[in-house]
Amino acid sequence: MKKKTLVASFGLMVSSLTFAGGLLTNTNQNAAFLRNPARDGAIGIDGVYSNPAGVAFLPDGLHLSLNFQSAYQTREITSVFGPFAYGAGNRGESSKLFKGDAKAPVVPSLQAAYNRGRWSYSFNFAIGGGGGKCAFEDGLGSFESQAALLPLLGSEMGINSYSLDSYMRGRQYYYGFQIGASYKITDNLSAFVGGRLVYATTNYYGYVKNISVNNPVGGEMVGASALFAGQMASYLEQAGQLTAAAEQAAAAGNQDLAQQYAELAQKAGAAAQQMGTLAVATEDVTLNCDQTGWGFTPIIGLDYKIGKFNFGAKYEFKTKIRLDNRAANSESAERLAMLDKFRDGRTVKEDIPALLTLGAQYEILPSLRIMAGYHHYFDKQASQEGGSQKLLKSGSREFLAGVEYDITDRVQASAGWQNTYFGLTDEYMKDMSFNVSSNSLGVGLGIQATKRIKVNVAYFHTFYKDYNRATNDYNGISATVATAAGQATADALVASGMLKGSDSFTRTNKVFGLGIDFSF
Repeated sequence: MKKKTLVASFGLMVSSLTFAGGLLTNTNQNAAFLRNPARDGAIGIDGVYSNPAGVAFLPDGLHLSLNFQSAYQTREITSVFGPFAYGAGNRGESSKLFKGDAKAPVVPSLQAAYNRGRWSYSFNFAIGGGGGKCAFEDGLGSFESQAALLPLLGSEMGINSYSLDSYMRGRQYYYGFQIGASYKITDNLSAFVGGRLVYATTNYYGYVKNISVNNPVGGEMVGASALFAGQMASYLEQAGQLTAAAEQAAAAGNQDLAQQYAELAQKAGAAAQQMGTLAVATEDVTLNCDQTGWGFTPIIGLDYKIGKFNFGAKYEFKTKIRLDNRAANSESAERLAMLDKFRDGRTVKEDIPALLTLGAQYEILPSLRIMAGYHHYFDKQASQEGGSQKLLKSGSREFLAGVEYDITDRVQASAGWQNTYFGLTDEYMKDMSFNVSSNSLGVGLGIQATKRIKVNVAYFHTFYKDYNRATNDYNGISATVATAAGQATADALVASGMLKGSDSFTRTNKVFGLGIDFSF
């Protein structure tokens, strides 16, 4: 029997646990960003990442910045699907909240620059993507919706309830090691050339197991796979008996009776095949996959100073990354098409998109500065496994603004705003991997503790929008029905509206930062 499954949509989170920035890019690599994200046109040691050409205008000497961030996120999907009401633990409700928690208690970064004359040599270490773990303790709607079909497909057997154990966890770190050099072409213009080596390491673990349905005889919950396997054996026995009866009737010359027995045997055989499909479909599915890969990002930048204005620009080229899989539980991936991406030995496309940043700073007063910036991520040109980047409407865009005020010679206060827009579509969004457009606010202080030491403390909060989608064929689930019960049954359920469903996606994010800058 060809193995197919009701849990064919089982999959794991493949997107970055990004704190701020694009779909696969972290831009918060310094505490100074957290207290004012509009740093693309500013000059400071944090510019090693945000405005590398502008670092050339720092004083001669060695400059260091050591930073620690703590980030806490949630991912929330409110899924509505009629058959959820059959869930033993769902209290008859068709709406269910699936919530994931992502925590990164300590995210370090280091920026360093050595300036001498017109030259500046810089280094940056940071986690440029991911940076934490996210766990959905109750799995996801795309997981449960498959098991929720069982009461529909088994209603004639008396099945009217289901339950399952489902879990998903993802861990993802993209370590970036950047080196480069800036040169002051004139007293007003500088240029930067450099590159970033990216090492990616991820782990995805999850399962759908213990799928159960009510026993049509006793009512208690029993293992679905064993129940359907027993039904398959019973139908096979009936088919065999009916086939033998048809042969006996034919031998006796009673062709009408033989035809009736043959038709009943065919129906019993079809029922046995359906029960066999359901028995395999409700087996446990487990995955534990590690992925590693390398990539390189060429980077160029310019900075121009004129009067009280400073302008910065940076372009990061696309980073080609291919992740190699090492799966401890590869048998599920080997038999399920949706998990082929996590099969042992497989190589997976996961490019980081090119990024253009533009920024400006204007000094209104010696103690007051305003900033603005723009980011564009070329998401549609970055290859992803399965070509998912083609489903986006456009690349991501960010608009930034900020202000910094010197309260005293030793204390600076700053605040900033970032608007992030993703070119999302219903086809691109998956509960296993999603982001939503947002507005973020950052506030903080810069404290000049001594002549050579500055401390930055900051808080960054993101206000996410909701993304809502609705469909007559929730998670493409009619294909699962067609596999188990035939296309006619699938078409009938879609027409009746019983496979309608919707998802509402949102997130929360808060980040605390502490940085210490040194100048020698």
